[in-house]
Amino acid sequence: MELKDRVAVITGGSGGIGRAMARAFLAEGAKAVVLADLDTGAVQTAARELGCEGATCDVTDEAQVQRLVDDTLARHGRIDLFCSNAGAGGAGVLTDADNAVWQKQWELHVMAHLYAARAVLPSMQARGEGYLLNTASAAGLLAAMGSGPYTVTKAAAVKLAEFLAITHGDEGIRVSVLCPQGVNTAMAPRSLGDGQTDGIIEPDALAAVVVQALREERFYVLPHPEVEEYVRRKGDNVDRWLHGMRRLRKKTLELLAVADGN
Repeated sequence: MELKDRVAVITGGSGGIGRAMARAFLAEGAKAVVLADLDTGAVQTAARELGCEGATCDVTDEAQVQRLVDDTLARHGRIDLFCSNAGAGGAGVLTDADNAVWQKQWELHVMAHLYAARAVLPSMQARGEGYLLNTASAAGLLAAMGSGPYTVTKAAAVKLAEFLAITHGDEGIRVSVLCPQGVNTAMAPRSLGDGQTDGIIEPDALAAVVVQALREERFYVLPHPEVEEYVRRKGDNVDRWLHGMRRLRKKTLELLAVADGN
């Protein structure tokens, strides 16, 4: 998909990845970009600074997602690209992450993508074309140690994107899933721990990768190219990969213990 003259909606759009994608899409000549975010003040400020539109939306509320889509269709007549991008970190594993954390992560990283697809697909299907870009994470392809709710729900987000691509690809609907490692946003790790990421990139660099991936209609959007090789190795021998991850986890815990003086 070329972005010139296209209408795009981006959730989680007030900062970080969402804002950078909006800036990149506008630079490519998009006709309209609608930023949506839970924080009304932040999204309106971002929209004003970028010269696009802003809307308040809680993506975990299906009615609000439907209203976002309906309002955009009423103003512009179509949505060419819907970027379901909102997300948040969720630390903990099993015993130290309560059910509320797991549920919130599920609603934000899985159900929000489902609500977006339900809302926007009918108009795309009627036109015979459209694009869904869902933001997941490299953690959904591999693993993020110490972040069980995040890893599991991001993996589900990847699977949902696969299902959408299989189910609707022959209807002219294209689907991509964005799977970055560290990006210099509010969610970025404060330091680069062992195996945590191959490096923190800037949001604008990520957005440039997104634009190219959309142009080529690639399913996986991997701003950190190393991830593709890691996924290949995992697929070649998952038992070896699991053993290596356990070893890496143990090493990380030992380093943390030393840092804490234990």
